[in-house]
Amino acid sequence: MTGLAYAMGQSGVAADGAGGLFNFLPFILMFVIFYFLLIRPQQKKAKMHTQMVESLKKGDKLITSGGIYGKIISLEETAVVIEIANKVHIKVLRNNVAVINN
Repeated sequence: MTGLAYAMGQSGVAADGAGGLFNFLPFILMFVIFYFLLIRPQQKKAKMHTQMVESLKKGDKLITSGGIYGKIISLEETAVVIEIANKVHIKVLRNNVAVINN
């Protein structure tokens, strides 16, 4: 009788080890789903925005993240000077450029 209980105990430990791996499977699947639905598209969008900001040139028409329409008058290292009306110029950070509207 003791041999039977001992054998059942050993098989129970082996099944627990495999069960532990299956307990983490839902978390792994959730991470994979979050990666493909949230993280990866956000990284692609950030990369496209960085490329757009680097490609700014004088004369481009743009829209800022604040909704201001304007035309690029000059470029600086971290900022852009845009004309929003006749002889009205403002300086905006490059990262605040939302859309190039040619």
